[in-house]
Amino acid sequence: MNNIAQECKELLEDAHINLKSNIDFDVNGEIHSLSLEYIIDTFMQASPDSQEVFLNALKTAITAKEAGVEKFFEGMGQLLLMTHLSAKIEV
Repeated sequence: MNNIAQECKELLEDAHINLKSNIDFDVNGEIHSLSLEYIIDTFMQASPDSQEVFLNALKTAITAKEAGVEKFFEGMGQLLLMTHLSAKIEV
């Protein structure tokens, strides 16, 4: 595991947030569940610059009020699903 992924996971653990927590997404009536750990691990496959952006956004979400972390991971999960589903579209 790279250092940025480890730092992301430690930030969540320090905030007492379970990495194994799932967020459910309804895509055309089909439920997709993504764990916070999966979302982190998937984004860590991006470029080093993108990884830094993810880390900084997570830090901001953790310090934000009103479910900042939940909203952050909902947005990141939606982005992953849209990317995954658009890659499967045949033209």
